Amino acid sequence: MKKDKILVPVDGSESAERSFDKAVKIAMGENAHIDILNVIDTRHFLGKMQDTLITSDTVYQMTEDASKYLKSLKDWAYNNFNFDDIDYHVRYGSPKAVISRDFIKDHHNNLIIMGATGLNVVERMLMGSVTAYVNQHALADVLIVRTDMDNKLVK
Repeated sequence: MKKDKILVPVDGSESAERSFDKAVKIAMGENAHIDILNVIDTRHFLGKMQDTLITSDTVYQMTEDASKYLKSLKDWAYNNFNFDDIDYHVRYGSPKAVISRDFIKDHHNNLIIMGATGLNVVERMLMGSVTAYVNQHALADVLIVRTDMDNKLVK
């Protein structure tokens, strides 16, 4: 079955950017569309709300920053590979649920390409690996990127 709608969740980590690089190269070979997704984890708001009030300006700025980052990835793909069949999206919620189910239901992606990990060790222990969850529960096939295109291990 052809994989023509690729979802690439990114969080700013080196691992996520390597998965985006690999996704672009795969999409070029398969004539596929890419959706780049950044999920702003609303669980972080709960802890911050006890210390400071999260304002609409803060939420707006987070969305703008995420959109700017995603646009830079799209521009990078065009500037380096002349590939522009990319849309970018910012969503709020649990990254696990949004990536594995919600986004795919809306956009009908049939492949998810994501990095092996984007969190530090403590966050993985407390929250669990988003990648592991997506790998087990996704409504689409999942390709977990552990190496860059030169087959070097991700640090």
